[in-house]
Amino acid sequence: MHIKIWFVLISFLGASIAQACTSIVLNSTDRGRVYARTMEFGIPLKSAVLITPRGYAFQGVGIDGVPGSGKNWTSKYAVIGANAFSLPIFVDGMNEAGLAGGLLNAPNTAQYQNPTQAESANSIASQQLLIYALTNFASIAEVKEALPKMFVNSSPLKEWGGVAKSRMTLHDTSGASLVVEYLDGKLVMTDNVIGTMTNDPAFSWHLQNIGNYANLSGTDKKPMTFNGQKFMAASSGNGLHGLPGSFLSPDRFIRASTLVMNTPPATTDIQERRAWHIMNNFDIPFGAIHLDSSSGYGGGVNSYEYTEWTVVANLKTKTYNIRSFENPGVLTIGFTEADMNSKNPRSIPLLK
Repeated sequence: MHIKIWFVLISFLGASIAQACTSIVLNSTDRGRVYARTMEFGIPLKSAVLITPRGYAFQGVGIDGVPGSGKNWTSKYAVIGANAFSLPIFVDGMNEAGLAGGLLNAPNTAQYQNPTQAESANSIASQQLLIYALTNFASIAEVKEALPKMFVNSSPLKEWGGVAKSRMTLHDTSGASLVVEYLDGKLVMTDNVIGTMTNDPAFSWHLQNIGNYANLSGTDKKPMTFNGQKFMAASSGNGLHGLPGSFLSPDRFIRASTLVMNTPPATTDIQERRAWHIMNNFDIPFGAIHLDSSSGYGGGVNSYEYTEWTVVANLKTKTYNIRSFENPGVLTIGFTEADMNSKNPRSIPLLK
């Protein structure tokens, strides 16, 4: 099935369904990088691994919501990623050049551009932002140069009754990381020195909030002494006492950033194993978040939001690793010549 005919159906990022994603990146001592993220949702995504080849034709969705009326393109790079609802679309991925990233829900802040009818042919729909970046660019520098020259429109997705609102996080092999947001109808690109990203509020708010937790440290504090009396901590770990532990986006951002900043230097293979353990801290158990149908975040039904899958992508070895709620065993996929030069995408189920 051709990817282009499904773009109008991509609306799982809409505000009508909850999504609480957390993403990080770890640098290594051998010039490698490891990108990781979780995917949470209020209804089953039925995800699979999808591989799209080089030279594949995509149709941009213009302001009228019709595939082909927007900016059309042919993929320069093959991409491995995770799809949703058994459709040939990406919500996360990595290309053969080592550019990796994902879309994270931002229903309260994302507001896209308003291109004219004449400008529609140079625009794509918001849900196409990640696939456009991964199929066209090898580096953050290329993304920065290209995005200001085009538009991301707010064409409504009738199947879900709204615009797919999200932000994009990207990382390349040079060590650069970028957050792409559309705020108040304007493109905002921010270098991400920590590499962490979650959901609303805007990224600038999250960066400012980090300063409120400057007291946190991976090093235990010395005992407090007052009037000759020594007060000992109950156990080790008091350096991170006060680390926020809820599933709120700001709390996850601080928790993820603190864990990343406290991770010691190591080689890429070691950082890949460490990334899994960091992401374990953001595994939302089934039943921890109950979404009432009246809240507007449960897709109109009573549902549970939980971690449906977790990804760890090695930008040095170009391997994409994923485990799911149903199958906690890690599925590892790498690029092959057959996949990169195939005429059609290939889908690999998470459940085997």
